Amino acid sequence: MATQNMLKFVTIGRQMPEKREATDRTGDFHEIYREFAATKATEQASRCSQCGVPYCQSHCPLENDIPDWLRLTAEGRTQEAYLRSQSTNTFPEICGRICPQDRLCEGSCVIEQSGHGTVTIGAIEKYLTDTAWEEGWVRPIAPTVERPESIGIIGAGPGGLAAADQLRRMGFQVTVYDRHDRAGGLLIYGIPGFKLEKPVVERRNAHLAQGGVEFVLNQKVGEDISFDAIRGRHDAVLIATGVYKTRNLGLDSAGATLRALDYLTASNRVDLGDEVPEYQDGTLNAAGKRVVVIGGGDTAMDCLRTAIRQGAASVKCLYRRDRANMPGSQREVQNAEEEGVEFGWLSAPAGLDAGSVRVRRMRLGAPDVSGRRSPEPIEGADYDEPADMVIEALGFEPEDLPRLWGAEGLELTRWGTIRADAGHATSIPGVYAVGDIVRGASLVVWAIRDGREAAASIAEYLGDASRFAAE
Repeated sequence: MATQNMLKFVTIGRQMPEKREATDRTGDFHEIYREFAATKATEQASRCSQCGVPYCQSHCPLENDIPDWLRLTAEGRTQEAYLRSQSTNTFPEICGRICPQDRLCEGSCVIEQSGHGTVTIGAIEKYLTDTAWEEGWVRPIAPTVERPESIGIIGAGPGGLAAADQLRRMGFQVTVYDRHDRAGGLLIYGIPGFKLEKPVVERRNAHLAQGGVEFVLNQKVGEDISFDAIRGRHDAVLIATGVYKTRNLGLDSAGATLRALDYLTASNRVDLGDEVPEYQDGTLNAAGKRVVVIGGGDTAMDCLRTAIRQGAASVKCLYRRDRANMPGSQREVQNAEEEGVEFGWLSAPAGLDAGSVRVRRMRLGAPDVSGRRSPEPIEGADYDEPADMVIEALGFEPEDLPRLWGAEGLELTRWGTIRADAGHATSIPGVYAVGDIVRGASLVVWAIRDGREAAASIAEYLGDASRFAAE
């Protein structure tokens, strides 16, 4: 009976894959978690309670059928478990590595709420797909019928790539345009290798290319190619650019700060083997420096942990709220602390000088409109924090695409994001948009969901258009 393999959370404790010691892992950019062995993955999957209402599934943006593939894993049916996991997720090996499971599926696990420790869903998801690649279970993209309609996708990040995968499987001709020299977007240039090693992304890129997706790289829309030219080449267009405009402190200061994305991109390029002059001359290299990172999200955590690996003399995070109210993953905070990062909670920058940051101590006051308690300055409690490198990691905002691209009629929201309906259609017929450029800065898993949904909407639109043309 299948359930005999499950419900073992009472006798088997929660166990994550072995984590490399901090003294070992801070010397390189390799992932910090080792792989589950088959026996350990089976054991940990058997802890699932197979609850009648699977909150892990309902709190997953992709609505992954988590209880079913945990059961299949516990029964040793690994290939079937992989097939079930990839039926709703285009990139399960990526989500298994970088999704904030503690805020999504694992954070909603029923046995976690009862004090037994959540099922290690993300680690098992990663194990299933890594095993599938090793065993040759990842099938080539091979459409049964080739369709003549062509789709142009602007942006080779997770949303654009997820849509490209789905559309190509339906037989459409797909071309992906990107400003960078490699596909992957933030998966390649924004997320450090210690969370997501780059061969994992490059393997997916190769899989898409071998399946017939065409990549046109080093093409910045509005400069190297026009938006109208892309529309003229394709029957439908999907905008999946993400958001790259950095929010800044807006402080009058004598000191200079670095943008988080510039810093992370330089580090990732070096990790990929590129020559980066700004890294070599020390501008974007933390080696030997006292580093201060401003912000409390996952991007800030990436900068902090990157600086440690570059050999910074000291690394400190300034965040204006306390630990319980920070937006980043608590798991990432713990990893950063283990690696030597110091956190300055309830601390906000008040000014910058060459060699230091003026820090204002804060306290939490009354809740704001979002329900979070607002930080307030404590008078007379300012101090100077020594700093040779200050990195701003305060989030990202959308670029003004209608102006940059000359895209007349492309409507925006009051936040500057592209206005799109539930099917991801924009105000321009045949043009769709997904991911952060619609949602604002969000998670990779939401971009993947949007890309998959938009692919279905585009297929419906082109199916209708083909029918009307025939009539």
